[in-house]
Amino acid sequence: MPELESKRAQVARIRRTAVRALADFPVEEPRLTFIAHGENTTFRVDSRDARYLLRVHRPNRHGPGVDSRLAVGSELDWLAALQADTELNVPTPIRARSGQWTTVADGLVCSLLGWQAGRMQSANPRPVHFRRLGGVLARLHDQASGWTPPAGFVRMRWDWETFFGNTMEYGGVSAAGCWDLLPAPVRAQFDEIARRMRTVMADLGSGPDVFGLIHADLHLENALFDRDTVRLIDFDDCGFGYWLYDLAVPLWEYRSHPDHAEIRAALLAGYAETRELPDLTHLDNFIATRDVAFGLWFAGMAQVNPSFAADLNKVMTSIQKALTQAL
Repeated sequence: MPELESKRAQVARIRRTAVRALADFPVEEPRLTFIAHGENTTFRVDSRDARYLLRVHRPNRHGPGVDSRLAVGSELDWLAALQADTELNVPTPIRARSGQWTTVADGLVCSLLGWQAGRMQSANPRPVHFRRLGGVLARLHDQASGWTPPAGFVRMRWDWETFFGNTMEYGGVSAAGCWDLLPAPVRAQFDEIARRMRTVMADLGSGPDVFGLIHADLHLENALFDRDTVRLIDFDDCGFGYWLYDLAVPLWEYRSHPDHAEIRAALLAGYAETRELPDLTHLDNFIATRDVAFGLWFAGMAQVNPSFAADLNKVMTSIQKALTQAL
């Protein structure tokens, strides 16, 4: 692996880009506070009368040949529709002075969202959090099932090719290249899941009873809790995929949790209160699919981000252990 630019240097460089991007948005006297440097680089923006989230998006985030500006703008189209059609608490997309959802600074697409307040419960999850999250997912899927995206809507399609083929790019590395970065035991496990899911997804098809517009990353760190209110964040992975995958994502990290059975039952019960559950036969297969998606992403990001590189061996060992028990 080539020597990586330090995280501090990367963030300092992207912060300069963020300052330039903010000039294109109607925010008075902004003050930036760094939040995270991962898939995107994010900053809290405080102004005289409001708080925002500024995202500087990674190039080729949505796959080679996909216009990132169109893809991010499509994400924000859905957020605007969710606010118009539902009572779900999702980030408010903020238009640039140009009237567009995004701007470009130093060649990077940037977007601005209203701030979402609340507490993450990922470190101390209880079944009630999953029950509320299940209800939110059901309402999200209901809106997606009845909504017609505008012309030019561009988002990922989370099908077999995207999960297991060479559609995506992670950290500047093609998906095929990320497969080659995997330790041999993990690669063998991922190959087995790919073989299994080729049959599963072919049998399921892509009809509206199983497939539609999903969040695709709604784990407990992307849900903020404020009493009975759940506020959703980070729609960066949203695209067309299996309803089951959206249910698998929040369960994935808690397979070994002592309260896993209660957590799983609560998520599904919360969903069923609002919307009929999809066939759950392959839920565990989709949880394993999440291992593949996460592992490939982490392997690619480790090639450009020193924080990911430092944790790569630990993460791969954890994935191998979890799949050894699951497969």
